[in-house]
Amino acid sequence: MRRGQIHDALARGRRLNVLLPVLAVLIGVGLLVNYTAGSSSKSTVAPAFRAAELAAPPTDNWLTNGGSVLNQRYSPLSQVTTANVSRLRGVWLTHLRKSGSAAKYSAEGQPLEYKGVIYVPTGADDVFAVDVTTGKILWQYQAHLDQGITTLCCGWVSRGVALGDGRVYIGQLDGKLVALDQKTGKVVWSTRVARWQDGYTITAAPLYYDGRVYTGISGGEYQIRGRVTAFDATTGKELWRFYTIPGPGQVGHDTWPQSGDAWKHGGAPVWQTPAVDPKLGLLYFSTGNASPDDNGHARPGDNLFASAIVAIDAATGKYRWHFQEVHHDIWDYDAPSPVVLFDVEVRGRLRHAIAQSGKTGWTYILDRTNGKPLYGITERPVPQSADQATAKTQPFPSNPPVIKQKVTDANFKALVQSAAQNSVTKRLKPVKAPTIFTPVLKGTLTVVLPNPMGGTNWPPMSYNPNTQLLYVCSLAATGGLSYGAVKPPAKPGSAEYVGSTWTFGGTRPGVFAAIDVRSGKIVWEKHWPELCYSGSATTAGNLVFVGRNSGVLLALDARTGRQLWSFQTGAGANNSATVFQHDGREQIAFYAGGNALAGSAHGDNLWLFSLNGRLGPVTAATGGHAITHAGEVKPQAHTGSGAAANAAAGKAIFADNCSTCHGALGRGGNGGPDLASIPNAKNMGRVIEQVTNGGAGMPPFKNTLSEQQIKNVAAYVTTKIAK
Repeated sequence: MRRGQIHDALARGRRLNVLLPVLAVLIGVGLLVNYTAGSSSKSTVAPAFRAAELAAPPTDNWLTNGGSVLNQRYSPLSQVTTANVSRLRGVWLTHLRKSGSAAKYSAEGQPLEYKGVIYVPTGADDVFAVDVTTGKILWQYQAHLDQGITTLCCGWVSRGVALGDGRVYIGQLDGKLVALDQKTGKVVWSTRVARWQDGYTITAAPLYYDGRVYTGISGGEYQIRGRVTAFDATTGKELWRFYTIPGPGQVGHDTWPQSGDAWKHGGAPVWQTPAVDPKLGLLYFSTGNASPDDNGHARPGDNLFASAIVAIDAATGKYRWHFQEVHHDIWDYDAPSPVVLFDVEVRGRLRHAIAQSGKTGWTYILDRTNGKPLYGITERPVPQSADQATAKTQPFPSNPPVIKQKVTDANFKALVQSAAQNSVTKRLKPVKAPTIFTPVLKGTLTVVLPNPMGGTNWPPMSYNPNTQLLYVCSLAATGGLSYGAVKPPAKPGSAEYVGSTWTFGGTRPGVFAAIDVRSGKIVWEKHWPELCYSGSATTAGNLVFVGRNSGVLLALDARTGRQLWSFQTGAGANNSATVFQHDGREQIAFYAGGNALAGSAHGDNLWLFSLNGRLGPVTAATGGHAITHAGEVKPQAHTGSGAAANAAAGKAIFADNCSTCHGALGRGGNGGPDLASIPNAKNMGRVIEQVTNGGAGMPPFKNTLSEQQIKNVAAYVTTKIAK
């Protein structure tokens, strides 16, 4: 019996003097906690779900990452409403055995639920099955990922699992797709989708549909060739693959150079779970940036199907249509948030629609039968750079962006100050981009808004068919791009290469907005001082749930945006809520574990909420500090200043706490500088001081790492990276 279960037992009115003898017996027979994978009699085996089951709004069960194959994250349940949501409390809190709680991990894996069991992965690709009634962990699958994986962008993360035909499916960061026995967590089959050594990883939740398991692939920053692949759900055999970078003779290949092999490593990863329209037989997904992200010199052309929405035949993988949001993307304005399907009446005609919110800040709403815009999207001329081979025009939706797209004087000044701390960017001339789609010129630090984080990044939208509103999470952060300031690696896939250095500075305000799909107009919006970095879920009770970096989970009125409920979960609430019915009661599951890029405090907190819960909020966690050096790291015992520094031990500390920002090899990552280019990185004393006290955009680690850990990581930096 875990601590969360004890709380639950107390909440149900049991007396502690009754529990103590029971606990004593359990401890005596060694049954207090089962830390190993094993069978669970409470797990009801999922069938090979029919298309109609997977397309229906979720009630008793939440079967897919998006609630249904439409990806709406909408629940038709209405027991919890605007009138009573203030009474929502925790039923239990279960800790996921500290899996994925180090700084490099992010908790973005939305839970699934089927017949009283919750299935949730952590950023370490460990999967847990948890009993809905008690909060007890029924089994745990441990991925045992190679900690030497070096081809990861943006933190160690899993965005969820798939369920069907008696198996739980997870795509792993090592490039494997794994099927687990639903009752035991044991591996049924494992298939290598691609090698991480070649730059390929998997972050998206797979999708089970019609006896197949679909998965995308990540790695655009490592010059991979993106793809969506379908596998037999029973055997793991590959059935077909669709390349998001078309080869010779395929539709779209003429948008790449006809000589050379730029298309072989052109990017266009698929960060998220596809959607399906069973009636049309189409599978839909959005794609990531062209590669290299910010250097278009060697890849003239529109570069299909990067930064686009794509529809293919769900059974065969054959191309049907596409819509490209950004032609020849050189700003990393890609489309990592999942697409959403819905029907809407436009000018008296029912239209089958698809929507996707991109990093540009716009939400693109199309007819999903043919990819044509439902509302005006005009191709307009944009500023040009011959060296960057810029596209002559870009698509401008008529509906307004959720965020402002113009750099303020204050943010420009803050960005320039941040760039002055980097040995590369301090030598560049800062230039304020006057408009979106301004190309980055060599020798300049071009300050843009949005920066490469977006706009809307990975957080999923939700859609409520009653309000006919889309709920979108975005951020308005300024960034500095310096094209040509870094050299490409000798071999694609061997090291991260975005064709630029990224400098982040200034404020990073967030916007959570509701968009009317009948017009594309913004109905209401909430403005936060910190970035909005959580998915959302909405219900027939006229509620929308969304998390904040502080660890607070919110319930808002879906029609007006008025805040009705808040609850401190104890770790960064950077995930999406899962809503289902169990034993006649509406329940909300939420996994709060923090986020590396959001800089929120880490944890391993799986919550269940309902109107009959008795647990109140917990104390807010501390330890999350910055954009990439994020999360809570438990300090170890001090060994004293006289202990020798251990560079080998420092390597692991660097991987857990620093690699997300500085890259796995210390040569630069998501906003962090190349440590080998900084003279002070060769000085042990200076590195210890910097890690201890922070500064210049880096957080202090004096409260999260011990003195010995700081010495060890400093030794690793000075002797292995900056030597």
